[in-house]
Formats: sequence, C-alpha cells, structure tokens
Amino acid sequence: MSDRDENPTGGPTPRSGPRARLRRIGLPRTALAALAVLAAANFGAWKLAVGPRLAGLTSAVADRDERLREAEGDLSVARHEMARLESVIAYSEAFDIPADLASAIHRIARAENLDPDMAFRLVQIESGFRQRAVSPIGAVGYTQLLPSTAAWLEPGITEDRLFDRDTNLRLGFRYLRRMLDRYDDPQLALLAYNRGPGVVQAMLARGEDPRNGFAGRILGTAE
Repeated sequence: MSDRDENPTGGPTPRSGPRARLRRIGLPRTALAALAVLAAANFGAWKLAVGPRLAGLTSAVADRDERLREAEGDLSVARHEMARLESVIAYSEAFDIPADLASAIHRIARAENLDPDMAFRLVQIESGFRQRAVSPIGAVGYTQLLPSTAAWLEPGITEDRLFDRDTNLRLGFRYLRRMLDRYDDPQLALLAYNRGPGVVQAMLARGEDPRNGFAGRILGTAE
C-alpha cells in the first residue's frame, strides 16, 4: 500500500504515516534549535560586550551611595556642632563669661552626663566663674572642690592641679553626678555636694532640715 490514498474528490490524501509526521515536525524543531544556538551565541557576545560596562556601572552606583551616606553623616555632625556652638554662645551671653570658658563648661558637663544648665549655675554660685577662688574651708577653683574630695575621686591629684580649668570642672561635675546618682532628689544631691553627704545624712537622721538655700538657688526654686 502506498503512502497516499485516493480521496473521494480524486486528489491525493495527506501522508499520515510516521515519516509524514516526522517531516511535519522536523523543520520547526530544527529552526528552534538553530534559533536557540543563535540566541546563545548572541547572548554570549552581548555579555562579553556589555558585562564589563554593567559591572562598572554597578560599582559607580555603589560608590555614589557610599559617598552620599558619608555626606549625610558629615551633615549630621555639622548640624550637631552648630547646635552646640549656638548653645555655648547663648550661655556665654547669659552668664557674661568668655566663650572659651562657656565651651569648656558645656563640653565637660556633657562628658560627665550632667545637665549644662545645672553645671553653669553651679559654677556661678560656687565661684562666680573665678578660676582661682578659694573658700574659707579650703575649697578651690570653679566648682569649689575640697582637695580631700578630689583625692577621693582621683587618688594622687595635687591641689595645684585643681586650679587647672578642665581638671577642676571635670572633678567637680563628676562629684555632683555621683551625688545625683546617690539621691533620688536633686535638691538633696545638691545639698550633699555643698554641705557634704555625711552632714546631710546626719541631719536627716536627727529629723532636721538640711536645706540652706543652696539647692534652691541652683534649681531656681524657693526653699
């Protein structure tokens, strides 16, 4: 029997055997395979041509993002420093003191975790912003720190060093910070700074009022 049969119209019928089916699908498969090979070749060529440029562009974008982050960080630092300078100038004008002294008080108060407002008022009331102030009982410098208290805070320190601006401010503010940490009440902490914690504790134990006006002057409250 032949691969074709006569149909009722007298024309040949399409081949329907295995060879006919292979012939019908063979050409499209070959074309697809050829297209796949061509596409792979073109992609390889594109990758060789464009790949380095794409890598360079990716690197450039990463570098730009890094520079942007650095610029944002620098801007944040600049804003913080501007705010600090504005605060220092305001304190300098408010207390009528040199800007370098106001800057030192502000900087060291922050370093010792002390409110700058309290720090400025402490120095104002204790010494009147006089670096070499000495009290009748021997308290010295801006913060009127006793040498014995300073030696407790920093063993081996000499009295001469207590007249150094930054040293005196640092130890005086540190001592007040410790009193604030010891007492829940800022008023008691300031009284302990001024009168000594032993005196304050003894008076409280006897039922006496240790207030002497010092804490109220710093806190801006009536006692």
